[in-house]
Amino acid sequence: MTRAPEPIRWRDGRLELLDQTLLPQRTVYEAQTSLESVFTAIRGLKVRGAPAIGIAAAYGLVVAMQPYRDATGEVFTHALRSAAARLRSARPTAVNLGWAIDRIVVAARPEGDGASRYARIEEVAQAIHAQDRRMCRAIGRAGLNLIKAGSGVLTHCNAGALAVSELGTATAPMYLAHEAGIRFRVYAGETRPLLQGSRLTAWELLQAGIDVTLICDSMVARVMAEGAIDLVLVGTDRVTRNGDVVNKIGTSGIAILARHFGIPFYVACPSSTFDPNTPTGATVVIEERDADEVRTVLGHPIAPAGVKVRNPAFDVTPHELVSGFVTDAGLLMPPFERSLPRLARDANA
Repeated sequence: MTRAPEPIRWRDGRLELLDQTLLPQRTVYEAQTSLESVFTAIRGLKVRGAPAIGIAAAYGLVVAMQPYRDATGEVFTHALRSAAARLRSARPTAVNLGWAIDRIVVAARPEGDGASRYARIEEVAQAIHAQDRRMCRAIGRAGLNLIKAGSGVLTHCNAGALAVSELGTATAPMYLAHEAGIRFRVYAGETRPLLQGSRLTAWELLQAGIDVTLICDSMVARVMAEGAIDLVLVGTDRVTRNGDVVNKIGTSGIAILARHFGIPFYVACPSSTFDPNTPTGATVVIEERDADEVRTVLGHPIAPAGVKVRNPAFDVTPHELVSGFVTDAGLLMPPFERSLPRLARDANA
């Protein structure tokens, strides 16, 4: 089975990120040689998806600290804290970003010379990357039985291999079901305004030989009413303590439609996406992105110049609409105040 190219490559102290803004037409890796280049790649969606953002940020801090390998403890500490604060501001909604940065900062303790501290943070960044691969495969195993022969699965945005490190989160059960010979259909919403569903999800599933149909976001209700959808499986950028789901804009509308049509709505995520420190989705900072992302499609104007625009990148799906979470800790079902804490225990394992 052909899979999508890996979004993040670390070889011999060199970080390369796949520029996902050029997909599917071009596959281009960019070498990241500075803190600012990593910040720009994250902010500009060249690397995206909560787990991938976290991995890129971890390696980004390692890149930022390469000039400080011979620095004194105080200089190293100050540079690391400054770099961490800069990267943390790149995408405020995805919890994996802060989670990975915190792990790198902690790894730089206890004090020591620059060389030893650099070696520790590089080791932890690689461990975060390897952990994500294990989590994705575990998510796939946890959700495999949700996909039945002949079923239709709707997904939203891209929670695939391009958003993480290997199998993806929402797509991991799909890949494993396909490998097991289960015949099923996937419906991928296009995901306006940046078309992650059409540019990325549809492309990578097609590459893998999975039966995928691309639909406009506004077609979801119609396709559900026709009986084509048996399961909704999406990823997420943050899960709050009560089980509220912060994911790509449009997710909450799909969840409401799924409840109306009696379709199970599952969310796939690794332990690192669970945020036990935030009680509910009501207090999560929702990133508001540039208006021209809505006024244009792939750089081509589609709206009157200067028209007012709203462009929140995410919305919040209330936990009451979630059937369950497909995680590396297994399939977690309601009541979520009792099942979700398992993720907090596994996040730093």
